[in-house]
Amino acid sequence: MDNLLWILFVITVSLLSTIIFHNKNKLKSSSSSSRSHFITSTTTRNLPQLPLGSLGWPFLGETLEFISCAYSERPESFVDKRRCMYGKVFKSHIFGTSTIVSTDAEVSRFVLQSDAKAFVPSYPKSLTELMGKSSILLINGSLQRRIHGLIGAFFKSPHLKAQITRDMQKYVQKSMDTWTEDQPIYIQDETKSIAFQVLVKALISLDPGEEMEFLKKQFQEFISGLMSLPVNIPGSQLYRSLQAKKKMVKLVQEIVQSKRSGGISSVPKDVIDVLLLNNASDQPLTDDLIADNMIDMMIPGEDSVPVLMTLAIKYLSDCPAALNQLTEENMKLKRLKAELGEPLSWSDYLSLTFTQAVITETLRMGNIIIGVMRKAMKDIEFKGYLIPKGWCFFAYFRSVHLDESNYDWPYQFNPWRWQDNKDIGNCNFTPFGGGQRLCPGLDLARLEASIFLHNFVTQFRWMAEEDTVVNFPTVRMKRRLPVWVKRRGDSS
Repeated sequence: MDNLLWILFVITVSLLSTIIFHNKNKLKSSSSSSRSHFITSTTTRNLPQLPLGSLGWPFLGETLEFISCAYSERPESFVDKRRCMYGKVFKSHIFGTSTIVSTDAEVSRFVLQSDAKAFVPSYPKSLTELMGKSSILLINGSLQRRIHGLIGAFFKSPHLKAQITRDMQKYVQKSMDTWTEDQPIYIQDETKSIAFQVLVKALISLDPGEEMEFLKKQFQEFISGLMSLPVNIPGSQLYRSLQAKKKMVKLVQEIVQSKRSGGISSVPKDVIDVLLLNNASDQPLTDDLIADNMIDMMIPGEDSVPVLMTLAIKYLSDCPAALNQLTEENMKLKRLKAELGEPLSWSDYLSLTFTQAVITETLRMGNIIIGVMRKAMKDIEFKGYLIPKGWCFFAYFRSVHLDESNYDWPYQFNPWRWQDNKDIGNCNFTPFGGGQRLCPGLDLARLEASIFLHNFVTQFRWMAEEDTVVNFPTVRMKRRLPVWVKRRGDSS
């Protein structure tokens, strides 16, 4: 779930207006608090100390420099510069609030695993308005744990994995059947179309058709509001986005009501079924809450999962040795299943060890989610650091993933480093966040990427055009990664 929050948040923080007129009064009190904490921590050696660092300019803090670095080829340079000056944990003032920035994996894990009594998500007012107060991305406590647990268990179920496999195979093949050799294929566009349809089917059982096209159109309007000024008046982008969400919510509510009146299957087909089947009387889930959360959970189908697939193709295009080994592995499986006369199952795809290593390395290098943010609900001390009440905590994953003390030659695409899987569970590798808000769809993201890569490398040879990775406000390819494809023969 943290992944969704970061995608939304990092788009909105690039707008300077959010910094200027969001929480000015709170900023003054935060600056005063930082001074008092600093005096206390430096004069009383036995107390935990506020980390070293700078709060930058009044009101603006260090946000402009952060954004300037974020648009560069090395977006982590802002954090790495301060890490060299102040240590792995330091204070700053970014995104309109006093912030503790962490590149210490152990400190970040401690915060992410803390409950809502210690830390809660903290994001701009405009984002909160778009997502709604009942969004699982923003709620806390028992309700959040309950919904997250139900969805997480469903996403891990063999039943859904089998469904995702069938749907992914169908939509991937449908897309690839239209590809021609006389014009470039834009991988980023193709993967977005495929992943969105697959996720919507898993969430609300909606198949391609008029309603799907309506949903796509409204969703594009909705997500455009995440890059707009936080001004909700008729004619503004935020207003149009909220209107688009209302239309989507109405569509989802009709599906929910239809399921309620028609009887809910004992074997859930989608996330709506899961929530309706486990609708406790002491804490009922309303149709509004269910519908709002279904819309919010469509965001990975538009952003993180398609970007994972696109970056994998980009990195493989630049690394012939990895591409050759991945192709051999997938061709071998394809021939074996053909000899047996069996279709590929979800377990077949996830058993491809080098393919999984490629996906893992893509997650490490790509850093689709560069970090997550929390607000301290009380003074917190860990490893001698003080995180004051009301301050933001920014767990910056990108610097950890690209730290040469954690990974040899960190800027080199090297999937072989993961072949023994020894570091996947390490706190130095957190592409899906962590703690109670660990992304429940992490296994499905890997599965979808595996299916796409399998079909792509076994059906096509290709040449990618020059393209560059843009890291802000979200990770994407500058030119949508155009590739020229040539279909393989039956024996190749």
